[in-house]
Amino acid sequence: MPDMQKTILERIERVTDDVVSLVLRGDEGPLAPWEPGAHIDLELPNWLTRQYSLCGDPGDLSEYRIAVRLDPLSRGGSEYVHLFLQPGRTLPVSLPRNHFPLLPAREYLFVAGGIGITPIMPMLRAAVASGAAVTLAYTGRPFAAELAAAYGERVRLGRPDLAALAAEFPAADVYCCGPATMVDAAEAVFPAVHTERFEPTRRTFGPDTAFEVVCARSGEVVGVPADESLLDALNHAGKPVPSACREGVCGSCEVTVLAGEPEHRDDIGAAAGRMYPCVSRATSPRLVLDL
Repeated sequence: MPDMQKTILERIERVTDDVVSLVLRGDEGPLAPWEPGAHIDLELPNWLTRQYSLCGDPGDLSEYRIAVRLDPLSRGGSEYVHLFLQPGRTLPVSLPRNHFPLLPAREYLFVAGGIGITPIMPMLRAAVASGAAVTLAYTGRPFAAELAAAYGERVRLGRPDLAALAAEFPAADVYCCGPATMVDAAEAVFPAVHTERFEPTRRTFGPDTAFEVVCARSGEVVGVPADESLLDALNHAGKPVPSACREGVCGSCEVTVLAGEPEHRDDIGAAAGRMYPCVSRATSPRLVLDL
């Protein structure tokens, strides 16, 4: 994976019984800058790559801070972090990517659940520093005491009444991250809400059909069968694309579309002229990609 940074795991801090915080110190000088809402890919020693939101201070580029919840259905990522990872280990991380940016506003309402608090923490800090009116409604244990101590009455702990919050804060910019049920409920209640999901939305698409991809730089044509993803077809054709989640939520496999009509199936919201080939396909018989 290109554009990786070398970090050293400086310390592991127990946050709750199922959440640990990792502090990653740059091993070759300052780390790449980032803004609230950003995440990184973390390459683990067991050959897995996982995505984690940055929850530290964007002003301190000597280190990154992330938090990892132990997933009972872990496929080897969070389990390895909790059971085997030790301080002093060298860990490559990607440059930060941000599909959940904090936009300027006079008033913010942050809604978070569980480990979904991680991208919200630097947002909260930045929003307060900007002088805006800020409220956090948070259901969860990780960092709850820390946030309440730091922000006082701005923080409301416990399960929120989303309809009541929508009525109380009609002019606020709303940001939500947490379990899928919470994000779905927020999208149903608030007229406009910025969201980030840690798992793909369950949606139904039409039947997969075959199509062709032209790699513009070489002129090579790659066939994509109906039963294979665009990402896998490119990899099998010797046109490897960096990837991580393979679910359309992390953004690491972004490619540029020069011609044709992609069928977007991601949860990021691909910008014009971009697509995520791990899940997205084509509605036109041919795509031309900048590969």
